[in-house]
Amino acid sequence: MKGLVVSAVRSGAGKTTVALGLMRAFARRGVGVQPYKCGPDYIDPAFHAAAAGRPSYNLDSWAMSRGMLADLVVRHPADLAVTEGVMGLFDGARGRGGTADIAAALGWPVLLVLDVKGQIETAAAVAAGCASFRDDLGIAGVILNRVAGPRHLAMIERAFARAGIKLFGGLANDARFSLPERHLGLVQAVETADLEARLDVLADALEKALPLDAIRDAARPARLAEPSPEGLPPPGQRIAVARDRAFSFLYPHLLDRWRSAGAEILPFSPLADEAPDPSADSIWLPGGYPELYAGRLAANAHFLDGLRRAAVPIHGECGGYMVLGQGLKDADGQRHAMAGLLQLETSFARRRLHIGYRRARLKADCVLGRAGTEIMGHEFHYARTLSIGDEPLVDCRDVAGAAVPEAGARRGSVSGTFFHAISTRPA
Repeated sequence: MKGLVVSAVRSGAGKTTVALGLMRAFARRGVGVQPYKCGPDYIDPAFHAAAAGRPSYNLDSWAMSRGMLADLVVRHPADLAVTEGVMGLFDGARGRGGTADIAAALGWPVLLVLDVKGQIETAAAVAAGCASFRDDLGIAGVILNRVAGPRHLAMIERAFARAGIKLFGGLANDARFSLPERHLGLVQAVETADLEARLDVLADALEKALPLDAIRDAARPARLAEPSPEGLPPPGQRIAVARDRAFSFLYPHLLDRWRSAGAEILPFSPLADEAPDPSADSIWLPGGYPELYAGRLAANAHFLDGLRRAAVPIHGECGGYMVLGQGLKDADGQRHAMAGLLQLETSFARRRLHIGYRRARLKADCVLGRAGTEIMGHEFHYARTLSIGDEPLVDCRDVAGAAVPEAGARRGSVSGTFFHAISTRPA
């Protein structure tokens, strides 16, 4: 599969705008587009899926082996892969996990997005520096963002011609390109009522300003290691998975792995007061925004009683973990009683950012695997732990190997973590 990686020199430069616009524009032309997202982000992929019409998968060179990366490419063939980068092109976790690492590992060239507000020749110099920084990386060309007008673009074009860097064109500064945000990034795709219209606006703008055929021609076939279908093993044969606006953050590759291993996924909606399917042999509560719906969840007795009556393993990640606790304080400081399956109290009343990769080793056999299994994951939330009284589930470390407070919790067959599991390594 041929592919391109959309990146920038920093966050906020416009790579999401360009990536979504390209996905939608190519899909409207009948091109089969397979979207990907570099790194552990679980919000952008939902927008990718809406733009391209097929699920988007995370590619993470810190948490995934090259064999797992290759498997995620060969499993999802399409006419063109469009991958959105993370942060700046060369930024990663202690030199690993950056967009450049994914591009180099897969052999896909980079489509560099540059915010040129207040710049002319400097933009060409930045592009030239990115092109020469690593020998194993190819720059397909540059797309400019926030161009002031035709005269501004013409001056920058002359600078790029002198630098010998391919310039595909530029986009004007347009308020219609922005997407609504909240504390963890973009508002969820399912909450953006006019998302289809917004995506079409982006696609229209790119079709008018950029040579889409030339951009597609710049894509190159992937160079892949031997595919290796790794990942988190299914926690059961029939897995009840909470899926709605409060429980929306579950990596698609995990569901794929579970299904390919023969497991059946049984979705249910806690917000609709649905209980887990009684025939399930495990229950999984993903992350999401339970703090926005805490009052509704606390009042949904059928859902909560279904959890309490279940005699099967239950695991919660981030938001799901908090719902398994005794209580959750919302942003206004009001406490809402939760399932009470873990001795955990959490709060959003005084927010504090917790973010970073996590390397966690299981302390005992549980639904995630055998004792000693290493889990590669990512923590990203603003909730605070007020108290916890259960056994720690994992010994947790950051990318530098330093211990972090996030140890999860386990009580009998119920467990939870603040981090989201990406892959595992056997004990």
